[in-house]
Amino acid sequence: MKKIFLTVIISMAGVLVAPQLKAQSIADLIEELSLDYQKLAGMKSILKQMEQGYQIVSTGYSNVKGIAQGNFNVHQVFLDGLMSVSPTVRKYPRIKDIINDQAALVSAYQSSYHVFKADKNFSPRELSYISDVYNNLVANSLQNLDELTMIITDDKLRMNDAERLTAIDRLYASGHEELSFMQHFNSNTADLAIRRATAANDRQTLQKLYGIK
Repeated sequence: MKKIFLTVIISMAGVLVAPQLKAQSIADLIEELSLDYQKLAGMKSILKQMEQGYQIVSTGYSNVKGIAQGNFNVHQVFLDGLMSVSPTVRKYPRIKDIINDQAALVSAYQSSYHVFKADKNFSPRELSYISDVYNNLVANSLQNLDELTMIITDDKLRMNDAERLTAIDRLYASGHEELSFMQHFNSNTADLAIRRATAANDRQTLQKLYGIK
């Protein structure tokens, strides 16, 4: 390496001083070359320090990048874990309660609407209103089931166990409230129908539809 730098120095010196060979003595040229060599040696030292500094920075950057990548991997594992549904969530009793309430709601809707539709004491407009109430309740119930399915299915929602259980409790409360409302609505509607049939002395409707003799 030193030989290469020396060759370069001599070549550069030859180019730089060629036009002045006649005006300068050999001693002056040697002294000038010596100074140039010292300057080049100083520059080599600076370059060496810069190279070492770059290596330190590069190594440091690689370390930081590795740490950052490692943190990202840990974070990604955590996030992936939030996409998985644990057995604790899958076996949560409220899930079965939600499904049972939904089944009870649909059953109540079908049986009650069949009775009210056969009752001649209700007008078509009233039957349409009753149908709308049932349809809204069933639609909300089905929406709750769709959300429940998302909550207990892997890779659908990014939630931890506590968040999933809280969401399931919310769906249970909503569905149970809808079932209670339908039961209350059916009871009031049936009472109204019985009062109308009694007032009209419609014994056939009372006995056939409501079991009242």
